[in-house]
Amino acid sequence: MIERILPEAAASSEVFGDDPHARLLPGEEQYVARAVEKRRREFTLARSCARRALGDLGHPDFAVHSGERREPLWPRGVVGSITHCKDYCAAAVAPATEMCSLGIDAETDEALPDGVLGQVTVERERELLAGLPAGTNWDRLLFSAKESVYKAWFPLTGRWLGFEDAFVRIDPSGEFRAELIEAPAPSSVGELTGFSGRFRFESGLVITAVTVFSG
Repeated sequence: MIERILPEAAASSEVFGDDPHARLLPGEEQYVARAVEKRRREFTLARSCARRALGDLGHPDFAVHSGERREPLWPRGVVGSITHCKDYCAAAVAPATEMCSLGIDAETDEALPDGVLGQVTVERERELLAGLPAGTNWDRLLFSAKESVYKAWFPLTGRWLGFEDAFVRIDPSGEFRAELIEAPAPSSVGELTGFSGRFRFESGLVITAVTVFSG
């Protein structure tokens, strides 16, 4: 499913429900040594998906460590992203020669809990959401889009990006655009002004992907 919103250069892997064959490599155990079973299982599934995706790029047994903000640390020359929500986990990776950064996110296809929309959007976004066709959880999509934007943003800048720092405009055909509200941000690929992404509703989920291409 996730591959349908990713470029051809990306490799991906996903799991619906559980995977009895999922395991951690010795270098990954340290990050969940004291975690509760639910968190440990999510982490294990995510790392297992990551290794399957990395296998397509020639790194099948790479231990994916975590950075200071729990971001996955990929092999040299690889960019990627991981996501998990209830009964679903996915990872996507790509050669750094093809992409500078990649962010994916998955959420359950249901409305955001009461009070959350106001915390993750700006007023203009809420106005645009109100004008979209009824019957779709656009609020959840917008939340997911901002999560994907952050996952693509952080590896390029090493900086925090709040929900209020990016303005997302949704095209119901399956694409979105996120513009940075503040001045352009310096990054490893020059000044960033925004991101483009794709989305899909399927199997009770909303999934989003943001890619920043090299060159």
